[in-house]
Amino acid sequence: MAETQVRGGRASDVRGPASPAPAVTRAAAVLDALAASDTGRLTLSDLARELAIPKSSTSNLLQSLEDSGLINRTGSDYTLGIKLVELGAAYLSRRDEVREFYRFCENAPVLGGETVRIAMLDGTNVIYLARYEGHPAVRLTSNIGDKMPVSLCAVGKVLIARRHQHDLAELFPDEMELPVMTPRSLRTGAELKAELATIRAQGYALEDEESTVGVVGLAVAVPTHGAHGPSLGVSVTALKATFTPEQRDAMIGELGELARVLGNPMG
Repeated sequence: MAETQVRGGRASDVRGPASPAPAVTRAAAVLDALAASDTGRLTLSDLARELAIPKSSTSNLLQSLEDSGLINRTGSDYTLGIKLVELGAAYLSRRDEVREFYRFCENAPVLGGETVRIAMLDGTNVIYLARYEGHPAVRLTSNIGDKMPVSLCAVGKVLIARRHQHDLAELFPDEMELPVMTPRSLRTGAELKAELATIRAQGYALEDEESTVGVVGLAVAVPTHGAHGPSLGVSVTALKATFTPEQRDAMIGELGELARVLGNPMG
């Protein structure tokens, strides 16, 4: 039996023999459940139900997480703790790609004046690792650490385009309904796979008001670091009203150079 099952984005069952350290698995499930909560708050009863374990066991687990600063308690509600921010910052500060990303953007003639992000593929989502704010007029809803479905963003599409066709057929059946944020969002697995063919041919992905009305995005993939390296991509956003073919070409050129730098930091 699988160690975890997901219901509505949350871990709903962490029992089973698969985990060599069930307490750690359950602690991770608590953090996942709080992160997935619409309000960011859950009670003891909520979490016990999500983990499918007794309240007494859940209470002991929550106390340990609270003592470590990984979660906070306010009244009867639990939230994620500030310690997670510190751990996330420490993780990012030690990634060569993130440090080089900021260094490149600060000195880039075109990207230096735009909003640029680096993201990592995580299943059928991307996680944003860093964001360079060079264009205050472009307001984005995605923050560092946020997840976005691959079908809704240029960087997600350019990264998932690298997967094998049989993987894509399994992940995105033709009739599959995709998440929708604007009238221009891709709506089915068939639509996504058709666009991925174009992305492979041209070497970059375009997002045309698919996640935010009035905003377009471009993205390229970073060459993979070895067989087990993370799947990274870089993207830039611009206002649709002022976006031109000349601007597109200049952005793609610098994104490509940024990707090469990140893919070969010793070069």
